[in-house]
Parts: sequence; C-alpha cells; structure tokens
Amino acid sequence: MNESKPTCESCSMPIESGPYCPHCVDERGVLQPFEERLERMVQWTLHNQPDPGEAEALRQTLHFMKTMPAWKDHPDLRARLSQD
Repeated sequence: MNESKPTCESCSMPIESGPYCPHCVDERGVLQPFEERLERMVQWTLHNQPDPGEAEALRQTLHFMKTMPAWKDHPDLRARLSQD
C-alpha cells in the first residue's frame, strides 16, 4: 500500500502531524505572517535555484503559494499576484 505522508499546508514539506511544519510557525506554533513566510520562501528558492534572480524567485514563490491551502485565499497573496 502506498500511503502518502501529510505535507505542510504552507510550504508542502513532509510533516508527521498538524497542518504546518516547524519552519512555517512561530515559537507558539502559530503560522508566521504572510510577508515573513514569503521572504523566507523566496530565500529558499534563491538558495536552491540561484540563476533566475530575485524577481523570478519572487514570481515563482508567489505562484507556488497560491497552490498551498494556507495561502491560496490570502488577500496579500491575491494583491501581489494582481501586480504580476
């Protein structure tokens, strides 16, 4: 049987339980604010794909975030994507 592991609703990282991974929450276990997660995810993208540059990393991250349950309906994400 091929059971899929649950993934973080913010970044899609595999998790054991709960909706979010330790990288996406603060010390109380609350999802970090949108702008903080966006910046950290852009930095992760740049670390793993340095060639596209910051503007492209931002664009890729925003489009990725719109697929994630934690962010897909977030007003700040919608506003950022409308500027894209």
